[in-house]
Amino acid sequence: MLRDIVVTASRSPEPLADVVGDVTVIGPEQLVETRGDGIAEIIGRAPGVQFTTTGGPQTQTSIYLRGANPSQTLVLIDGMRINSSTMGGINFPTIDPATIERIEILRGAASSLYGSDAIGGVINIITKQGEQNRPLSAWANIGYGTYETARSSLGLSGAASGWDYSFSTSAATSKGFDALRRRKADGTVIAGYYPDKDGYRSHTVSGTLGYRWAEGHRIGLTAYNGYTRGDYDNEFTPYPNTYAIYRQQAYSLTSTDSITGWWESELRFGFTKDDNDNRSDSSSVFNSLKRHYSWTNTFRPHADHRISVLLERQEERVQATTTRYDQDARDTNAAALIYKGRVNRLHTQASVRNDNISGYGNQTTGSLGLDFDLTDTWQIGIAGNTGFHAPTFNDLYYPGFGGLYQGNPDLKPEKSKNIEAHLVYEGERDTVRITAFQNKIRNLIATSPSFPFSPENIGSATLLGLTLEGSHRFNNTTLRGSIDLLDPRNDNPKPGEDSQLPLRARQVFHLSAEHRIQALKVGAEYQYTGNRLDSVTKTRLGGYSLVNLTAAYDFSKSLGVQVRWNNVLDKDYVLVDGYNTPGSNVFVNLSWRM
Repeated sequence: MLRDIVVTASRSPEPLADVVGDVTVIGPEQLVETRGDGIAEIIGRAPGVQFTTTGGPQTQTSIYLRGANPSQTLVLIDGMRINSSTMGGINFPTIDPATIERIEILRGAASSLYGSDAIGGVINIITKQGEQNRPLSAWANIGYGTYETARSSLGLSGAASGWDYSFSTSAATSKGFDALRRRKADGTVIAGYYPDKDGYRSHTVSGTLGYRWAEGHRIGLTAYNGYTRGDYDNEFTPYPNTYAIYRQQAYSLTSTDSITGWWESELRFGFTKDDNDNRSDSSSVFNSLKRHYSWTNTFRPHADHRISVLLERQEERVQATTTRYDQDARDTNAAALIYKGRVNRLHTQASVRNDNISGYGNQTTGSLGLDFDLTDTWQIGIAGNTGFHAPTFNDLYYPGFGGLYQGNPDLKPEKSKNIEAHLVYEGERDTVRITAFQNKIRNLIATSPSFPFSPENIGSATLLGLTLEGSHRFNNTTLRGSIDLLDPRNDNPKPGEDSQLPLRARQVFHLSAEHRIQALKVGAEYQYTGNRLDSVTKTRLGGYSLVNLTAAYDFSKSLGVQVRWNNVLDKDYVLVDGYNTPGSNVFVNLSWRM
């Protein structure tokens, strides 16, 4: 089935069971169970992932993969990078899960596959696609929940006479909750506190179109366009009507051709664009455009061996209404070699890549992973890989804000060395995976504490972690759980400074159970997150526990209802000091499929 095939781990389609690496797939069934949730909440329930927001899903959102900084995790839509060239972050509010087919999460440094930013790993968000040899099908959802949240979506897909197609669209509105708290965790009054509700409205359109003009030859188009207008609160000044407009676009044209029985070529052109329009008493717009060109040739000299040769070019262009950068363009030319093979019980994946970035010269990264099948059910593996993160345009060329902050064109890229080992059991009803890793990052980019407060390469960090995840199925009941133990450490803390990196908990536990009774499926989830340090105030934020409940009932093959109740116990918890999180909230969704 489609959900069992992944592309992110080796940049080629392969069964999940054959992947060499630490990969999680969030498939269509899991996405259905999370109706009403934002994309960061859904990704944040996967092992090794933590996230923060500043007052709701429409506000600034950050994801920490294996403890790496948000800018050190590469995020893709349909294989195209969407990390902002100006700020390094992602416009998560523009991504509606209703238009998503699946999410692939690759943990561990992956710059030898994807280049810059993949220090913590890669998150590939794959939109709904058309399928071959399938008649027209359609689907629709409409739902309502707490905070006057309303969501709707519809789509269709199919294939005929060599053509395949899909179309999805969604819309959402919410009155939301007050983003800002009255006081910080230490009791300090927040100057910008203004009691109001901070809501949002959004809409998304995505689609694909493909034509198989001969056996083994297909040309395809993909398109994604997301928009969100989201309210937020200004921490320093009590503006009553502050909001931001986010836009995310991603388009591609691909030609996939089987040259021979053992040689496949993929030629691709695409571009992505992100816009961040921040409006309070004035408007400030930052946007970045990326043009992508790639040519991948995959050779299969033997059924158990595959070699891919990748040539890639990326052109970055940035603009801002209130800022004129000293440099507003950057190009990257890259070449990579990827090998995937199996010899008896030994599975191997190796890759090497060179990125030539204008203004930086060459950055070379590599990876080697070895998995060995001890038995038909037990596997042991080890991997080592390197990664890097090139500074953003704001890091390098920001011209200054009131003389308080300006870019540093002499910054060096952040670099990492990651090693990991795992032990896996795959039985008929049980799965268990234990993964241990160490990721050492040097040349960390941080803002200097003294005037003119420019970014500098300061110190290094070590991310040590152990993840245990597993599942057990018996009759109509399935249990799942994960334990993440993380030591995100600053290797060079100042005297009296805590060495724990901010906004990352050292312990995260997830436990879930679901049970099916004919057409009814019920579930429960428990999450515990340990205490964390705030990135600004350095206050230690308390740990918290959340309980969620789910239910779904199919009236027929075409019509069903799904209910999700998050934070059942109405816990008051904080992700970022000074900002609120959702209380107890319910969302009810009615779904129809053709």
